[in-house]
Amino acid sequence: MINSRKTIAVFGCCFTSRYRVSLSHALNTAAEEQGVNLVYINFLGNIGNINVQYGLYEFDLLDHIDLSQFDGIIYDGEGYNVEGMAEKVIQALRKATCPIVSISNYVEGFHNLYFDDAVGQRMMIEHFLDHHHFTKLGYMAGYLTHPDAQLRLHEFRTVMREHGLPEDGVGVFEGDFWFHKGKEAADFFLSLPQRPEAVVCANDYMAIALASEFRRRGIFVPEDIAVSGYDGTIEGQEFIPHLTSVTRERLDIAKTAIRMVLQFCDSEQKNAEKNIHIAPRPIYSQSCGCLKVDYRSETENINRIYDVTRELLHNLYDAESSLLNLNRVVSVRDLERTFHKNAANFGKYASFFLMMHADENGIPSYDSDFTHSSGNFEPLIWIDNQGKYDRREQGFCRQKLIPHSSSDAPHIYYIMSIHCAERVFGYSLVEMEEREIFNEYYNMWMINLAVTLEQLLKSDRINKLINKLEDISIRDALTGMFNRRGFDERSREAIRSINSERLVCTMVIDMDGLKHINDVYGHHEGDRAIKAAAEIITKCCESGEIAGRAGGDEFYVFAPDYTEGKLLRFVSNLRKYIKQYNADAKKSYEMDLSFGTFLTMTDGSGRLDDFLRISDSRMYEQKQAKPNRRK
Repeated sequence: MINSRKTIAVFGCCFTSRYRVSLSHALNTAAEEQGVNLVYINFLGNIGNINVQYGLYEFDLLDHIDLSQFDGIIYDGEGYNVEGMAEKVIQALRKATCPIVSISNYVEGFHNLYFDDAVGQRMMIEHFLDHHHFTKLGYMAGYLTHPDAQLRLHEFRTVMREHGLPEDGVGVFEGDFWFHKGKEAADFFLSLPQRPEAVVCANDYMAIALASEFRRRGIFVPEDIAVSGYDGTIEGQEFIPHLTSVTRERLDIAKTAIRMVLQFCDSEQKNAEKNIHIAPRPIYSQSCGCLKVDYRSETENINRIYDVTRELLHNLYDAESSLLNLNRVVSVRDLERTFHKNAANFGKYASFFLMMHADENGIPSYDSDFTHSSGNFEPLIWIDNQGKYDRREQGFCRQKLIPHSSSDAPHIYYIMSIHCAERVFGYSLVEMEEREIFNEYYNMWMINLAVTLEQLLKSDRINKLINKLEDISIRDALTGMFNRRGFDERSREAIRSINSERLVCTMVIDMDGLKHINDVYGHHEGDRAIKAAAEIITKCCESGEIAGRAGGDEFYVFAPDYTEGKLLRFVSNLRKYIKQYNADAKKSYEMDLSFGTFLTMTDGSGRLDDFLRISDSRMYEQKQAKPNRRK
């Protein structure tokens, strides 16, 4: 629970597109008026037009969202641009027990709040027929696998038949709901036996593309051919001539959607499907000839667009600089500082959290030892500019997707998946100031954070592999101790680090009777005895001693910065552990070790081999002095 207020989740895609930004502003306004929290679950889907990227793993975030934390859900299905993903989101939402309102498409089993597109399309067609008295209409449809395109084309044909005209007018061209088909559409309409007096487009973007292409060919809108759009987008009203279109009253639908959620939250009829239509409103403007271009007003509009463009360029420069700084990050510990210092070009934010999947052992997803998600998350970046959250909450389970806030004011959050081509790392959570939604630069930051985490993960994996290979090269396979090479390297490093005379110690330790154990009990038992001796010696290393297996049954120990007292304790422990092992192991033989020690003062120029030679001589003397000794 965020706070004591009701919380509504909004599931959608591409909230930074200009159309969806205006919808978000409307929802934010309505949420503040109703005093509820909003949590946007925002997907990016596919990015790019030529080399489409990014959509593969993003929707895995759905598996980690516990819908029971929400009092209601608003589903906006229009923006999904990955095939089958809208259906995947709907399937996930069907598990929710709270009321769900769909605000763009009819979804069986949900409460549905949508515009009557048939009425809106009829308004536009009849405006050309009845007001302008055109009879030669062309139609530019969206891609005809889309239900909105099918509905709007069907209404065009119905109205044309009702007016006694050919149902396809002078011709129907299948567009793409975007800007890419303007040239082909212009070729189509200008090559028809009857040139259209007006072209009705199924959305504003296609209308802009077509009108722009007409202008390049010397065909003026509306003087030569009138053009209309649909959706009432910001782009359509900034384009010259301003588009005649049909607008969706976003604030009306936002307020109605939130009222519906709240109405059904406490109602026994929360699962009884309810459908509400909101009538669209026509915009009769310049592209049909109803209004003339006001050049003074357009000059102000151009200046405003110039200001926006200039700000866009400055933000782009900042983004480029920030990405260079992000590229310098060599550790996940640097990410928070780098983000906090550089992430200023997507708008003012009150808080930002980057939550990483953690496995059952608490290992985060950016660590190469991570196995699979346990359903818990760990914060990697925690920026709380207003001090409203308690960071002492270290782990976040699904129920704690959002940290608890000390502020009881309505909150608006945006959650996005942080994923790369091969894995999902977790999610980001940002709370913008006031009603603002972040811009496209936030998406850029999230993508590059994912790329940075992927690179750090791969570097971590490579470094661990290198360390493992290096460890193998200096470790004895049987005992896990340093081998002769590892012992020599570490011991000589320790000697070189001595900057003034210090008391150091070397020891040579040798097993007694290993040949007898091998001959009588087998080499496998001899190996067990060697491992037991190694464990005993390692256990005695309590004061910074460096121990290694020199080969066979011989072990070396080097102790920098030593004392006689430490040596006496080492020898005492060695004898104690040997005795304890023989008592516990209850072997038919007794294990024993001979050892020689050498304490001496040296500086960084001391020779390890000379010290070991003396220790070895003393070990041999001890071994020779033992009664009943065996080789």
